[in-house]
Formats: sequence, C-alpha cells, structure tokens
Amino acid sequence: MSAPAPSPLAIVEAEHLPRQEEVLTDAALAFVAELHRRFTPRRDELLARRGERRAEIARTSSLDFLPETAAVRADDSWKVAPAPAALNDRRVEITGPTDRKMTINALNSGAKVWLADFEDASAPTWENVILGQLNLIDAYERRIDFTDPKSGKSYALKPADQLATVVMRPRGWHLEERHLQFDGRPVPGALVDFGLYFFHNAKRLIELGKGPYFYLPKTESHLEARLWNDIFVFAQDYVGVPQGTVRATVLIETITAAYEMEEILYELRDHAAGLNAGRWDYLFSIVKNFRDGGQKFVLPDRNAVTMTAPFMRAYTELLVRTCHKRGAHAIGGMAAFIPSRRDAEVNKVAFEKVKADKDREAGDGFDGSWVAHPDLVPIAMASFDAVLGTKPNQKDRLREDVSVAAGDLIAIDSLDASPTYDGLRNAVQVGIRYIEAWLRGLGAVAIFNLMEDAATAEISRSQIWQWINAGVVFENGELATPELARKVAAQELTAIREEIGEEAFAAGKWQQAHDLLLHVSLDADYADFLTLPAYEQLIG
Repeated sequence: MSAPAPSPLAIVEAEHLPRQEEVLTDAALAFVAELHRRFTPRRDELLARRGERRAEIARTSSLDFLPETAAVRADDSWKVAPAPAALNDRRVEITGPTDRKMTINALNSGAKVWLADFEDASAPTWENVILGQLNLIDAYERRIDFTDPKSGKSYALKPADQLATVVMRPRGWHLEERHLQFDGRPVPGALVDFGLYFFHNAKRLIELGKGPYFYLPKTESHLEARLWNDIFVFAQDYVGVPQGTVRATVLIETITAAYEMEEILYELRDHAAGLNAGRWDYLFSIVKNFRDGGQKFVLPDRNAVTMTAPFMRAYTELLVRTCHKRGAHAIGGMAAFIPSRRDAEVNKVAFEKVKADKDREAGDGFDGSWVAHPDLVPIAMASFDAVLGTKPNQKDRLREDVSVAAGDLIAIDSLDASPTYDGLRNAVQVGIRYIEAWLRGLGAVAIFNLMEDAATAEISRSQIWQWINAGVVFENGELATPELARKVAAQELTAIREEIGEEAFAAGKWQQAHDLLLHVSLDADYADFLTLPAYEQLIG
C-alpha cells in the first residue's frame, strides 16, 4: 500500500491579498509541503548544531580550519561548475526588497545583477512575502508597472536586454513562516521563499535565457550548504528541469563559515556560483560567537571597522583566493550610501569614499560588488571597468600571494581603535530607527544617508550588549552600563519626538522599537537573532 499523500499546508491567520491565488496554488503549496517534510528535520538538527558549536567557542575562544575536511582543501583538482552566461559578468550588483517600485528600478538600474531580497532588506509580513513573489512573476512576464501615488511618476521596464539578472535571497534558516503551517507547525521561511519562487519561475527563467539563481544567507557551515544542495537536486527533479540549472552564491557573513569557504563551495560545486563578503552580519557573528571571549574580542564603533582592518583584510583576501582557486566568482561588500537630494557636499565626500572602496575591491581581485542605490551603479561600474576592461571577471587572478592563518581571521585586537560614547549613541539611534521601520513592515531603511537593513540592527544591539558586558570605559570616562544605555535611549526617543512631531510619533512604533532594542541589548540571555523576538511583534 502506498504512503498517504502529505496533508496540504494550512494558511493561518493571514489577511487575504489581491491575486494571492496566483502564488499560493495547490501545486505550489504541495511542493513547499514536500520540501518541508523532507528537509525541515535536517534543518532542525543543523540549528541545534549551531548551538553546540557556539558552546565550544565559548569554552575555547578559538576557531580553526576543520581537520576532518583537510582532504577537500588539499585536493586541487575540483572546481565549481562553469558560470552560466547570465551570471558570468557580475561587476555591479544592486540590492533591495521586492516591492513593486524597487523591482522595476532595480531591474532598470544598469547593474548586472539584482539581489531580490526576501531576507534582511524585507520585513517578513505576509504582504511582503506573497506580493514580493507576485512582483517577480509579473516582472518576468513583463506585466509590471508602477505609478507613485505621491509624485504621479510612472515606472516601467526597459527592454529585456537592458535588465539586471535576478539573484533571489530567501530568509535564513532560523526564521519560520507563521502563516504557512504543516500539521500545526510553521514551515521554515527559507523553504517558503525558495519553494514558491523556484516552483513558479524555474522554467520561466530558462525560457528567458537565465535561471533560478539564489543568494544563501546566514550559512554557518558546509553541512548547511550540503542541505541546500540536496534541496536543489530534489527541486530540479520535482519540477523537471536539468540538474545544474540552479546556481547559488553563498554569503560568507558568519565567522564560522569563513573557516569553511572551500568546503561550502565543494558541497555546492554543481550549483555554486560564488561567495560574497557581507560586512555587518560578519561583525555581528564575531560578537555573537566570541561575546564571552574577553577584551581582545571587543569591537570598536562599527564605522571604525572598515574593510582595511587587518582581520577584515584576511577574510576578504582569503575569500578571493578561495573562489578563484575553485573557479567561482568573488563578490565584494555593500556601498550603502544614499545620495542626498539637498547636500551636494555630502554626496561629493561619500562618492569619493565609495570609489575608493570599489577601487580597492577591484584591485584585490573581486569580480563584482554591491551597491544600495542606482546612483552608485556608475561609480562601482567605473572601478571594475578600469580593472576588467572587456573581460567578464578576473577569476584568472589566483591570488596565490595570499596566506591566511586561522588566528588572522579573529585577530580583532589588531585594530587600533576603541569604542566611543558617540558610537554608543549611534548604535542606539540607528537601532531604534531601524526597528521602528521594521515593525511597520519596512526592511530597507534610509537612516543618516545610509541604507540600513536587519544586519545593521544586529550589529548595533550586539555592540551595546558587548560593551556593557565587557565593562568598556568610553573616552569621556563613562562606563558602559545598562543604565547608560537606557539614558541614551530615552534621550534619543525624546529627540525623535521633537524631530518628527507629536502626531507622527504617536502614529509610529517608536516606544515599541525602543523597548525591543533595550530588551535584546540588555538581556543577560543574548538572543541569537534580533528578528526572532521582533517577528513575534510584527503585525501582518
């Protein structure tokens, strides 16, 4: 007797959205249910393994390359699959959420790639999750347009040969999707995002000369990459597309993954496209994993930790060498500046910094880099054009001059900078302002001329937590304490109220954001991810 068919997914406590039936078809939900049934148990085991590894780091205050995978690193014969034509030139990538206006602007931006983000740049409301999928389907079908209700400006897609290639980023493994449940249990958000996108678009994208391409966030080990690879193999067979159609770029944005770059590429080798260097989440991961490691692991103000810091140079240069050794793309970090419409001098200084950053990345051997705003695309493009010329990438630069020891990646105390009182104020300011917007359903937020996402809030609250627990004394003589953090947060709340006015303050979620930031910054039990308690408060 054959096994009974799996029960369908239940849509739970979700507002009915216009056209949601086009995304939540019976066939698509059956596919997501099968992904959940087959792969969520392994995901659960890997999340538990993260906790075990974190406990080991707490005991030893060290990390090393894995002895059990030394043979993979030593074997020079293997390479990742060759890049498909649509992903061979990635010299500039723009990032952003999948709302309708952003979808059009990103595709039209002139960037080679658009990271269509269901993760850190998108608060996971039901509307963002489902309508984001619909916007991508509409874009591929060329039936997407948008008129701004405030300005009256209309947006439409350019010709197909001028559009960016989409690389979609699903949520990390730690997040659930509470509105889709299987036998009373929420399905992992990663499987919902991946499953709906892949099911609806894999064949569509092949017909367009592209494919289902993904960015994989928050990966902590090669075993997590192995899980994704098994999901890709199953999904391609299920939908009926050739093996190797999927391509995945892994964000090396956790300190543990930095020690397993080669192994991660090896696990995904038939589906691997490259690795990316993600700055804020990487720093957040260092604090999270080494938070009880003493003074030598205390990070200074986040803006003092540039990519030229010795331990960050070790990380990025190892990434380029690893990728090129294995035939993969190395993609650099984010230029998060948002141009000012009012202050030309601010723009001039910021554009010079962006150019210097992109010149450095191109000079180091990266094949491309990220920007957060269309105005930055030409700046980054010029930096990479100057190095690449007509070549699509520089994977032939093997960077054999690079040699990184295990200790170099965690030599935090090699940076000659200390936490400051202004750094504390900035962490509180940015944390409250970002969390408030996130609770209203916005994941990508312009704050002080920078595009911030959830990684920003994570490093902000982590630094507050670390400085207090490490007993940091700021340059003004004040000791980092919970009382000081509360005082600064109260001052910031008052300043926001005065800045935006009583009516706008009352209409927002400012007190709630203030309270949540202090909760995750001051609680003795450090939350693995801010977005876990925040998701419980997210309406929609």
